[in-house]
Amino acid sequence: MPELLILIILLFALCPLVYYAIAIFSSWRFSSQCEPKHARAPLFTPPVSQLKPVKGADPDTYENFASFCRQDYPDYELLFCVDGPDAPAMDAIARLQREFPERSIRVLFGSNSSAANDKAAKLARLVNEASHEVIVISDSDVRVRPDYLRTVVCRLSDAEVGAVTLPYVSINDRTFADRLQTIGMFSDFFAGIFVARQLDGIKFALGPTIATTKTRLSRFGGYSAIEDRPGDDLLVGRLIAEQGYRVEMLNYPLETVADFDSLRELLEKRLRWKVVMRCMRPWGHLGLIFTQGLPWSLLAAVIAPSLPIALFYLSLYVLLRVALTWIIGIQCFKQDSLASKLVLIPLWDAIAFGIWLISFTRRTLKWRGSNYYIRDGQLIPISETGQD
Repeated sequence: MPELLILIILLFALCPLVYYAIAIFSSWRFSSQCEPKHARAPLFTPPVSQLKPVKGADPDTYENFASFCRQDYPDYELLFCVDGPDAPAMDAIARLQREFPERSIRVLFGSNSSAANDKAAKLARLVNEASHEVIVISDSDVRVRPDYLRTVVCRLSDAEVGAVTLPYVSINDRTFADRLQTIGMFSDFFAGIFVARQLDGIKFALGPTIATTKTRLSRFGGYSAIEDRPGDDLLVGRLIAEQGYRVEMLNYPLETVADFDSLRELLEKRLRWKVVMRCMRPWGHLGLIFTQGLPWSLLAAVIAPSLPIALFYLSLYVLLRVALTWIIGIQCFKQDSLASKLVLIPLWDAIAFGIWLISFTRRTLKWRGSNYYIRDGQLIPISETGQD
C-alpha cells in the first residue's frame, strides 16, 4: 500500500478518537453543570396535565403508572389514550382509578385519526383534551420519583425555556439484549447527545419526558401537524427550538423498564431508528462514519508501519471508550452496576457499525406491525410485499 494512502488512513482513523475526547469533555460538562434544583422556582407550580399515549402493555405497567400518581405536586391530572376499552393497559389504569381516588385520571379511547404515526395522533387528541396549559408527556414504560413534576415544570418558569426533556436509564436488565442495550445507551447514544448539546445546544427532545405548554405546541401546529412523520419526539424539540426557545435537558435520569426479550428485537429497533435518522438527516447520518472508532482503529492497526503505532490506536480506542462510558454511566447517571458491562463495549461498537451500514440499504421500515416508506419526511404506508 502506498505510504501516502497509509498516512491518509491513519489521519482519518484519528477522527473518532478526537470525537471520543470531545464526548468525554461534553459529558463531564453535562454532569457538572446540569443539576436540577426545583427550589430555584419553589412557587412555580401551575396546574399540569400529564399525558400518556399507550400502545399495548409494558412490563410492570401498574407500577410505572402508579409512580405518576404519587407526585409531590399540588394540582395535576393524568390522561391516558389507549386503543379501546379492551386495551391491555386498561386493567392497570382501572386499578389506578380505584387506588388513587384523589387523583384526576381520565382515559380516552383511540386517536380519532388514521394517521401513520399513531403515537403522535394520540398525543394530538390528548393535548386537545388536556385541562391545563402546562403539559408533561411521558412514555408508558417510564417510572418516576415523587419530585419528578416539580423538577421538570420549574424550568418552564423561565420565559426563554420552551421545553424540558430528560435522559433515561434502564432498570432490571433481564436478558443479554437488555445489557447490550444499556451499554449502547451509555457508550454511544448519550455520548452523541452530549456532544450535540455542547456544540449547538439541545434542538430535540427525548420521548420519556417532554414538558412544555399548549401554546408552544400550537405555534407549529401541534402534534396533528406531525402525525404522519417519524421521530415525533425529536421533531417537537426541533420545532420548539426553531421558535427561538431553549430546550433544556436536565441531569435527572428517569427509569425505564427493560423489555428486550431477544437480540433480534433490539437490532430491529435500532435499525429502524437509524433508517429514520438517515432519512431525516442524511448528511449527519453519513458523517457518523467519523464516530466509528472500532473499525477505524482496527484498520489503522492492520496497516500501521510499526507495532507501536498499531498499539497506539488500539489502546487509545479502548481507553477513551471505557472512560467515556464510565463518565456517562457511573459518574453522571450513578449506575454502578455498569462496571460489569464495560467488556461489552467493543461488541456493541461492532454491532452499531453493522447497523449503520445496513441502514443505507433499507428503503422501508417496519413499525408497530406495518411497513412504511419515508418520503419527504412523511411515513407512507405500503402493502405487504415482502421487500425491505
